[in-house]
Amino acid sequence: MRLYDIAVVGASGLVGRKILELLQERNFPAGKVIAIASDNSHGKEITVNKVTHRLNKYSPELTKNLEFVFFSAGGKVSLEYAQLFAREGALVIDNSSAFRMQEDVPLVVPEANRQDIFKHKGIIANPNCSTIQLVVALKPLDEAFKIKRVVVSTYQSVSGIGNKGVTQLHNEIHNEKEPPNPVIFPYRIAYNAIPHIDVFMEDGYTKEEYKMIHETRKIMHRHDLHITTTCVRVPTIGGHSESVNIEFEKHFKLDEVRDILSKAKSVKLVDDIKKLQYPMPADSFERDEVFVGRIREDESVKNGLNMWIVSDNVRKGAATNAVQIAEEYLKGK
Repeated sequence: MRLYDIAVVGASGLVGRKILELLQERNFPAGKVIAIASDNSHGKEITVNKVTHRLNKYSPELTKNLEFVFFSAGGKVSLEYAQLFAREGALVIDNSSAFRMQEDVPLVVPEANRQDIFKHKGIIANPNCSTIQLVVALKPLDEAFKIKRVVVSTYQSVSGIGNKGVTQLHNEIHNEKEPPNPVIFPYRIAYNAIPHIDVFMEDGYTKEEYKMIHETRKIMHRHDLHITTTCVRVPTIGGHSESVNIEFEKHFKLDEVRDILSKAKSVKLVDDIKKLQYPMPADSFERDEVFVGRIREDESVKNGLNMWIVSDNVRKGAATNAVQIAEEYLKGK
């Protein structure tokens, strides 16, 4: 079996470590694996699944003879270095927002738009974590009933901002009097909910909400899709949740919706209210599925549906999706 030489940029971060872990877990045909981090981390070591990786700072020599490079170090780093690896022939799979809305860069969730992988020019963008789980559930329903409008409210865990978000929550829970250090969220997150993720735009939406709107349209090839979002940070460690209201153009039956979702790739239907079975963030931890439940008709509008979507934002919402893109690329068209 052919092996492929790989680099992970941002290897010491939450998602970077998870990518290294998943490459092993999913038996990706990796040969040499180079872990790249900040200059301050150069020479340090991290251990993932009992495998020790030496952290390297960037140097031009590291761009040579690589076939896949996973970026998870933020948009600024991606903009500075991603093209350098791509020019040397590597396929770059970037987890930041740097390239997502560039017209010539595919934005891919394999379950929704696998074919776009093969339109790349050296870089493929990994979508926002909340967008990924949303389109995995929406795409098969759109194909069946054609979605007219979507309203999404998110409940996003602190791990969505990385290790620093988890640290702030832990510090606040265990130290009631002194402010945590560093402070990542603008307000206390413990025992709270903050309706503000990323920066505010002039129209009152946040950049996170913009990401979900525009990324969903691009991935689903539905630029006519009416979609609006409200993104909220909540004090859970892992797993993003979404309350989703959909208006379809075609009539549907709930049994049809459940049947479609139960057969959809990467979807796990958890929808038995008699047994109090519905998706929760705790159940999604370290899982790659997108969990869907609380499926019911919205009687306030014609062809309306409500559902609840949950997924592990670090795995399927970031690392797993990135590795899946590479796997599907190797399978070919």
